[in-house]
Amino acid sequence: MSLTPRAMALAVAITVPVLLAAARTRPVVVRSHLAERSVWDSVYTAEQAQRGQTAYNQTCARCHMPSLGGADQSPALTGSAFLGNWNGLTLGALHERIRKTMPSDEPGTYGRQHIADVMAYVLKVNGFPAGSVELPKESEALEQIRLQAARP
Repeated sequence: MSLTPRAMALAVAITVPVLLAAARTRPVVVRSHLAERSVWDSVYTAEQAQRGQTAYNQTCARCHMPSLGGADQSPALTGSAFLGNWNGLTLGALHERIRKTMPSDEPGTYGRQHIADVMAYVLKVNGFPAGSVELPKESEALEQIRLQAARP
């Protein structure tokens, strides 16, 4: 069925104002690229860091060294080298990097909780304060926590 030019103009005249009104009343969601919290906000527990230390010693220390200082192709996970590489990025980015690339000989084999626990240990060793709530294992939640080298 084809519309006459007059019917087409009438359809446009009715539809456009309705669409514009709907667009004005529709909520606008703005996603911030800045994380809402930082590692200085006590984002892990001491117990989680303890579990993370055990997990780190069993799975990560062979490459990153017991001191977390790194060696050969394995970067340091503590100190200015680590903090300089990750400063301003989210814990979600760090979690995903670990999840997709570690261990180097069998990437993708660590579970999300294992990684979150190891990250809690890394935060502890780097001097960030513990709190009363565990570091989450979900990427969306970790994207809301920024690694900030210097205390705000």
